[in-house]
Amino acid sequence: MSEAWFEFTAGTGRQQVAIEKDPFTIGRRTGNDLRLDGADVSREHAVVARDGDQYILRDSKSRFGTFVNGSQISEKALSHGDRVRLGQSGGVEIVFLRGETGGLRLSRIASDPQTQTSAGSDIRQVATLLEGLRALGSARVLDEVLALVIDSATELSGAERGFIMLADEEGRLEFKLARARGRVTLSGRSFETSGKVSYETSVKIPEEVFRTGKPKVVLDLLDGDAAAAHVGTIALGIRHVFCVPLRLVQFFDRADSPPEEKRIGVLYLDSRERGALETQATRSGLETLANEAAVAIQNARLYREAMEKAKMDQELRIAAEIQQSLLPPPAWSSDYFDAIGTSVPCRAIGGDFFEYLTMVDGSAGFVVADVSGKGAPAALLTAVTQGVLATQTSFGGGPAAALARVNQVLIRRAVASRFVTLFFAALSPDGKLTCCNAGHNPPFLVSGSSVRRLEAGGLICGLFDTATYEEETVQMQPGDVLVMFSDGVSEALNAAGEEFGDHRILECVERNAEGNPTKVLDCLVQTVKAFAAGTVQSDDLTAVVVRYGKPA
Repeated sequence: MSEAWFEFTAGTGRQQVAIEKDPFTIGRRTGNDLRLDGADVSREHAVVARDGDQYILRDSKSRFGTFVNGSQISEKALSHGDRVRLGQSGGVEIVFLRGETGGLRLSRIASDPQTQTSAGSDIRQVATLLEGLRALGSARVLDEVLALVIDSATELSGAERGFIMLADEEGRLEFKLARARGRVTLSGRSFETSGKVSYETSVKIPEEVFRTGKPKVVLDLLDGDAAAAHVGTIALGIRHVFCVPLRLVQFFDRADSPPEEKRIGVLYLDSRERGALETQATRSGLETLANEAAVAIQNARLYREAMEKAKMDQELRIAAEIQQSLLPPPAWSSDYFDAIGTSVPCRAIGGDFFEYLTMVDGSAGFVVADVSGKGAPAALLTAVTQGVLATQTSFGGGPAAALARVNQVLIRRAVASRFVTLFFAALSPDGKLTCCNAGHNPPFLVSGSSVRRLEAGGLICGLFDTATYEEETVQMQPGDVLVMFSDGVSEALNAAGEEFGDHRILECVERNAEGNPTKVLDCLVQTVKAFAAGTVQSDDLTAVVVRYGKPA
């Protein structure tokens, strides 16, 4: 009959026990043919009986069950390579083997504490390590990487549980994941886990290992000074602890520059079985795994950041398209004026806008606005302000009345530290331009060689409940040009730190004496870009040019 044996991890590494008796008993009680310790192991847990050439494993009504290849059984014929687990928490995992060469008797193992892992066991450990490293190389999601690290470590070492803690931006360890043998995720967000392996342990060892950068192994918490420091841990049955830092080593091109080490966290393993992590070969394998795990974790973090950035970029592109769609078409004309506008955000989305409105009395309304701040918050307030403007102008009245109502609506929204500067002008067919300036850059009204700034109005909108607004009316003549702009135009900086200034805006009008709005605006935008060449656009750029009267 072919010989059979069990292989398992014990205090001196991987061991073998020949199945020579019939029946062959397994359990926690002294006198069993295979005696194993563990909270989930019953005194008389299981028995192996021969039936011809088969070996039948039967559960002896154990409290926590007997499992073969992950499935609970009451009776099963064993095949070569089957993995047997006693209990639900994944205590000792036993491998059933058959062959012509025998295993070692338990009595021989017990009497020879120097017995080392067999050659076949060494190969299996190396294979487990390589399998874990290969899996880490292909993983991309951080949670998946963390699970692979712990599963590979528990498989390699025979530990009951594994934890990973990673350092936050301030260098403090944060609990990330806990797994039990058998690839079981433990619930909870600390060392106090709930679940089938439910016991707490101290964070003193992980903090020490992270601080010193040196692995730490405790063969038995009952020995020496460790017992006093880990009373609660010992009371819960934990005996053996192994903790290793997760380190990234950065090398530099210069030969005289030493490598730089960065610790990103720790891998912590523990067991209720004394000696389960004792061999030097196991420790070396775990340190190798930890070094590769640190790289995999960092890569997963970078991958996640890249994916999040790509998602955010896509969302910003969509937001930019939506924001641009909220702006009116650049050109607007009637039988008495021509107008054109543009708004170029310094980021994907901006806080400037321009708007064209048809007033209740039939006059044409022109608005240029600048919301405080940049990016998404400013863009949201921009959209709100555009909607409020469109609503308030339908109530009638001039620009001053409309901006007073806008101010009250924004104050009721109570957006802290957010405000809007606006210039609102209404142009009637007879050339009367009625305007109100709520803290905005005063536009230029250019009539031949005469230039006038339009400043009448009031305070910025959205901050002061008691703000009042005035308006002024000026008479435009055919050919007069109104140039409205945000501070992103007048305050654009060149490489020397010089501002674009108001005089360069007027020069663009002078270069186009016929007052063609499109030519004036194109000149303005191109001149600003040329002036600021070599610098990053620091503010949104918005401008509207209106010419009263049609060219002859």
